[in-house]
Amino acid sequence: MSGLDDLTPGTWTIDPSHTTLGFTARHLVVAKVRGRFGVVTGAVTIAEDPLSSTVAAEIEMASVDTGDAGRDEHLRSADFFDVEQFPTMTFTSTQVTGSGSDYVLTGDLTIKGITKPVTLELEFDGVSGDPWGGTRAGFTATGEIDRRDWGLEWNVALDTGGVLVGERIKLQLDIEAVKA
Repeated sequence: MSGLDDLTPGTWTIDPSHTTLGFTARHLVVAKVRGRFGVVTGAVTIAEDPLSSTVAAEIEMASVDTGDAGRDEHLRSADFFDVEQFPTMTFTSTQVTGSGSDYVLTGDLTIKGITKPVTLELEFDGVSGDPWGGTRAGFTATGEIDRRDWGLEWNVALDTGGVLVGERIKLQLDIEAVKA
């Protein structure tokens, strides 16, 4: 597999219809609930030195989808995302390190007006032409955050021990970007 050096410098726009911003949370200690955010905009700016490249994205919090309408409404409420007051979350990269197809992407994640650094394992999945004459690149990023760092503290203690919703949230981002 090739590395970031195979990307043409410039702006690559995130393609929302081919991008998935997924997450997994523990439920009742024994199960996992998966969800995603359906609306994302942003860009990857590839620099002449690929390790100086940047990523900026904005995610509409109301686009959360876990496959359960009641749970999604609860996530949109003031107990969690408070989308009325904080309609978006943002990510702005601060550093890229690594080589080959494996990198580490560090950046600032802002949720509910709180900005904290996050580190994601980043894999460059390659670059390809598309049938419409464009050029696309794929990236996969994974990481884990503690939701309490962003004020997402709602929970219920269980009589059997543990809590209703786990504090550690796993992130799985599959991103396709189009050369502008």
